[in-house]
Amino acid sequence: MGWGDLGAFGEPSKETPNLDQMAAEGMLLLDFYTANPLCSPSRAALLTGRLPVRNGFYTTNAHARNAYTPQDIVGGIQDSELLLPELLKKAGYISKIIGKWHLGHRPQFHPLKHGFDEWFGSPNCHFGPFDNRALPNIPVYRDWEMIGRYYEDFKIDLKTGEANLTQIYLQEALDFISKQQASQQPFFLYWAIDATHAPVYASKQFLGTSQRGLYGDAVREIDDSVGKILSHLRKLGISENTFVFFTSDNGAALISAPKQGGSNGPFLCGKQTTFEGGMREPAIAWWPGHIPAGGVSHQLGNVMDLFTTSLSLAGLQAPSDREIDGIDLLPAVLQGKLIDRPVFYYRGNEMMAVRVGLYKAHYWTWSNSWEEYGKGIDFCPGQNVSGVTTHTQEEHTTLPLLFHLGRDPGEKYPLRFASDEYETVMERISIVVQQHKATLVPGEPQLNVCDRAVMNWSPPGCEKLGKCLKPPESDPKKCFWPH
Repeated sequence: MGWGDLGAFGEPSKETPNLDQMAAEGMLLLDFYTANPLCSPSRAALLTGRLPVRNGFYTTNAHARNAYTPQDIVGGIQDSELLLPELLKKAGYISKIIGKWHLGHRPQFHPLKHGFDEWFGSPNCHFGPFDNRALPNIPVYRDWEMIGRYYEDFKIDLKTGEANLTQIYLQEALDFISKQQASQQPFFLYWAIDATHAPVYASKQFLGTSQRGLYGDAVREIDDSVGKILSHLRKLGISENTFVFFTSDNGAALISAPKQGGSNGPFLCGKQTTFEGGMREPAIAWWPGHIPAGGVSHQLGNVMDLFTTSLSLAGLQAPSDREIDGIDLLPAVLQGKLIDRPVFYYRGNEMMAVRVGLYKAHYWTWSNSWEEYGKGIDFCPGQNVSGVTTHTQEEHTTLPLLFHLGRDPGEKYPLRFASDEYETVMERISIVVQQHKATLVPGEPQLNVCDRAVMNWSPPGCEKLGKCLKPPESDPKKCFWPH
């Protein structure tokens, strides 16, 4: 989902009344970022509070490549990483993930082995349908075992876009909240729905209801679901004891636009890139009686901050034996304080850019290769900015491209290298980058090796359902990441 997809962020069709109301009752964070322009690394960052280059969710197979966890990936979240639900257990929290996990699908990477108590959802995206011979259909799990597969037991109609998944995920959320409230148990719910990821889907009651087509239908259903979750918290009398945060894992996928892609508002490019459209996200914080209503914050935030903020809310300290990149956002959302901190934009193993205050310096630029672009793969459709949206990897480490995001949110006008402003700002930014690189110890890359034998052929529980498939012989290879 993109920064420009919600009415509260200026989307002109105003089809997100519940999220807009959530913003009116809580706080909009206008300068909130993901840790990576792609799904899996940003989710790993959210749950560990650490940059993907630290937690292993990156590749070294080629320079500055976006890598994620498709079915044939061998790696995943390592046991050495401490995830938010593991740490929250110390304060008595019960944790559930609903929807997409995406941190590895082999048994050792299962969310219930990494702190979650319950799971309803899938380890991968809802791609398919596959033939169960060359590629197995993606499993859907309840807790430890699969209960079916997408397109077989959980229908997604690719012609009409109809699927009931968001409604199923909504009911799971409401039931979990009710159960925890009844037992007076503190809870952490990670509601990771994926309806706006191509192939986009919505349930029958929402199909054809949006001015924005099928993608808008999916957004409207998510909006309606968030409204129902917040109403449920109120009805149970626990809204003032519950901190709720809404955001996205990366910017809108413009390669899927216009039919299956969203809007990144005024920002350049989209998912897969480290321009603003790929990494600045819609973000709303809601906590009635605590967060002042109608607030707007320009605090530089990041999904990794949700790790540290959640621990703070639970009265816990972040781990001190490792580098934590997330900060505690409570002073910003509760008291309106601004905390000075940088934002680093990584693509694979490379720091592409850094934001300090209102300034953003690009040390590398790259949208995608000429070869991929020639195939019609365009992450910046209609947005060519000469010397900025490059189709070769361009290094600017000697003279970074510098933008003032207040005056130029679309990254169209780099500051002149000879200007006093450029020299003064780059002096400050250079110190921040040097300090960051001095403390950077990359984790072991988890997204280097692929093997068809590790796909979802025979997940736990497949025997009971008669849905086990025969895996091919193991043949590990280097994964190929073109972007």
